[in-house]
Amino acid sequence: MPLKLTDWDQDLPIEKDEEYQAFIRTLQFTDGFSILFVRCSPAEGEQLISQVKADIHNQNIEVIKLDKDVTNLYAIVDKLPNKNNINILFITGLESSFYKYEEAKTLAGWSSKETHHYSWESVPPFLININQQRERFRDSFNICFIFLLPQFAIKYFIHRAPDFFDWRSGLFDFPLDSKTLEQEATRIIQEGTYEKYANLTNEETNQKILEIIDIIEHEIDNEQKAELFFELGYLQRVRKNYEEAISSYDKAVEFKPDLHEAWYNRGNSLGNLGRYEEAISSYDKAVEFKPD
Repeated sequence: MPLKLTDWDQDLPIEKDEEYQAFIRTLQFTDGFSILFVRCSPAEGEQLISQVKADIHNQNIEVIKLDKDVTNLYAIVDKLPNKNNINILFITGLESSFYKYEEAKTLAGWSSKETHHYSWESVPPFLININQQRERFRDSFNICFIFLLPQFAIKYFIHRAPDFFDWRSGLFDFPLDSKTLEQEATRIIQEGTYEKYANLTNEETNQKILEIIDIIEHEIDNEQKAELFFELGYLQRVRKNYEEAISSYDKAVEFKPDLHEAWYNRGNSLGNLGRYEEAISSYDKAVEFKPD
């Protein structure tokens, strides 16, 4: 009996335990080919896999961990020696196939203080391939595929592999708990330095930007949100994406008006664009909040 598809954008939030129980029930009642998407962080994904393995004993559960750009997932699954005996297959790390794309840096960027915008000008080859091969997945594998992905990667599937995504039997959401969220935000803020950011490759920069955006989209206190927007602006400025950096600094001072570092770096970015009067005004605000 096919499971009822739900529009994930309209689903009401439910408690994490309830979400997990719904996820387990879906796995227990799924027989044969199906596709599930799970929105979670890599850390949450590891915990989820361990928990499922502990709670489900009558099915063969395997994991594919990807840590680099891939093009053909079908070929990877087809080469598994025990593919005919797998009931549930978790797939992690697919987001690695998206990091190198230029659109990733503004996937959840800010074109103004209030407006989020998305750019979908190019399509990663992986998504073209998986969209074209969905019937082969269904006909070849008697497996429940579970894709563990951060939010930005889910959006890639929705916009650039809609046929494959529409075959899902469900989408489940396991956000970071408040303690882990605070720890991750603190780690990003403490680790960020100009020297470190300047030495990142384009893919690593995109990965860091998306990591920050994922935390920002959760419910965190205004001070941490401001600091994360500052880090985002810092990364964008290192990449010489000055307009994007200014938008991020604008968000930083919106949440923490006295964040003098954001005002100062905002001034630097404005100066890089030749907008000197605005830059001076921004420097004045930095001095206002930190006279020394």
